Amino acid sequence: MADETKTQIPKPTRQRGPMGRMGGMGRGEKAKDFKGTMRQLLGYIGQHKVAVLAAVAFAVCSVVFNIVGPKVLGQVTTKLFEGLVAKVNGTGDVDFAWIAKTLGFLLCLYLASSICSLIQGWLMTGVTQKICYRMRKEIAAKIAVVPMGYFNGHSKGDILSRITNDVDTLGQSLNQSVTQLITSVTQIIGVLVMMLSISLPLTGVTVLTLPAAAIILAVMIHFSQPYFREQQQVLGTVNGIIEEDFAGQNVIQVFDRAEASIEEFDRQNDRLFISGWRSQFLSGLMMPLMSLVGNMGYVGVVVVGAQLALTGNATPGDIQSFIQYVRNFTQPVQQLGNVSNTMQSMAAATERVFEFLAAPEEEQKADAQIPEKRPGHVEFDHVKFGYTPDKTIIHDFSCEAQPGQTIAIVGPTGAGKTTLIKLLQRFYDVDGGSLRVEGVDVRDWDRAALRGEFAMVLQDTWLFNGTIRENIRYGRPDASDAEVEAAARAARCDHFIHTLAGGYDFMINEEGTNLSQGQRQLVTIARAILADRPALILDEATSNVDTRTEELIQRAMDALMQGRTSFVIAHRLSTIRNADVILVIRDGDIVEKGTHDELLAQGGFYADLYNSQFDEAA
Repeated sequence: MADETKTQIPKPTRQRGPMGRMGGMGRGEKAKDFKGTMRQLLGYIGQHKVAVLAAVAFAVCSVVFNIVGPKVLGQVTTKLFEGLVAKVNGTGDVDFAWIAKTLGFLLCLYLASSICSLIQGWLMTGVTQKICYRMRKEIAAKIAVVPMGYFNGHSKGDILSRITNDVDTLGQSLNQSVTQLITSVTQIIGVLVMMLSISLPLTGVTVLTLPAAAIILAVMIHFSQPYFREQQQVLGTVNGIIEEDFAGQNVIQVFDRAEASIEEFDRQNDRLFISGWRSQFLSGLMMPLMSLVGNMGYVGVVVVGAQLALTGNATPGDIQSFIQYVRNFTQPVQQLGNVSNTMQSMAAATERVFEFLAAPEEEQKADAQIPEKRPGHVEFDHVKFGYTPDKTIIHDFSCEAQPGQTIAIVGPTGAGKTTLIKLLQRFYDVDGGSLRVEGVDVRDWDRAALRGEFAMVLQDTWLFNGTIRENIRYGRPDASDAEVEAAARAARCDHFIHTLAGGYDFMINEEGTNLSQGQRQLVTIARAILADRPALILDEATSNVDTRTEELIQRAMDALMQGRTSFVIAHRLSTIRNADVILVIRDGDIVEKGTHDELLAQGGFYADLYNSQFDEAA
């Protein structure tokens, strides 16, 4: 629709347009509710309890099979060492049969560990993808019920980023973090038990490194969390800029604003770079710091282990096994650091998804009505409306459209013409008075049924990437090919369709730019004819075409309006001369009302406006 009166929303910190878009959150701002976000996410994970528990079981088995290995290798080392000593002393030999049997058993353990790990990965991948699939479905369903005011305050690129980037980040991070969390915790516990079974003093030395690791982990989380959130937020802003610039490329070039657009993109890209660099740098510090702590543990074990070996309290195999366990102990501690980084990124992305899913929805009454008889009767009764309480747009508007009548609405830009149409579609509710369709207040209607009462032809045509046949059939999917072609003939577009390669199977591109403006408009008229609704809304449908195309479109619209209650917002007054009633709107009020001839005879605002258009044409 023509944007007559913009929805008033809280002012963003950055303006929209070539010189500025709606920015993300400020640098250093923390995630709003990390615990609450994780709690909500657990609700999604809980829908797959069996698969998650099975994945946990296989992960535990994989770790258990794996951590037994070092102790078995230590026993082999001790047996080999004792055999070599006995051989040197002439008292015995190396028991290679026992060693071979033990190593075969160890190989089976490692093989079982790998199989369990593969199964666990397969299960968790399925769980995360199902969660992402469900979230995308919920977001798509949410888009259909979010009020129009929400979209006025958020760029399409930002919403698209939540559906794609944020959900993808969630899926990848969830898969990695859950898997690593399970295996790391299990490995720490298992390795600790195995170390205790070998040597209490050596275990004590290793455990002393845990407080240092915990402090490093807490500090890194504290400082990196805000930047992970900002990174996702700014990424949505960057996507919005790209989407906006791509859609308005012609205007940007005509007004020579390419440099300004690039500068704004660079500003946001710099923010993305800074937040990304800081988050990744801080998270990257985790591994070397944790490695340092682990290496300190190695040194302590070597020193204490040497003393135990010299006193006969530890065998060479014990020392060798324990050193392996120290590595197996510090590795999962380091992995927990990685998990914390991954979870920060996941929390930031997940929070943005949940923010959108928690957005307010259009209210639907439980006892909403769907009138049986729908001839197309519409009545505005002392309607009052404003987008915000402190600014009224429509003051006291009353008008009645009988079934089959054509009501034309004219007036200067910002008069409130398109606002009336938004009220009619119940994109917003009136603040005072009532608006009745078929004798029922629109607030008592079922929303889908109310909007199904009207067909629409707008100034800005919307066609999707598909065939012409599919686009015409959009409002009535069950229509036959014959009905589609009959609607096209009634809309005067059958002729040009047959000149296209493939005819009705001609593929319209994403923006519909492989058709002219007039052709796109005729296709939308054919779509409205085929939909066969009792009422019709035409919003500046001929404002962007030449005079010859306008005449063709006008004939198609005349056929479309026949027998339907029609509301016509017109800029070119020559197109509404046959309207039953013409309403002249200024500042939200009706200042003149009558037929074309009656208003010309009055010599008022309408007459001046009509004559000025002909003077401009001359």
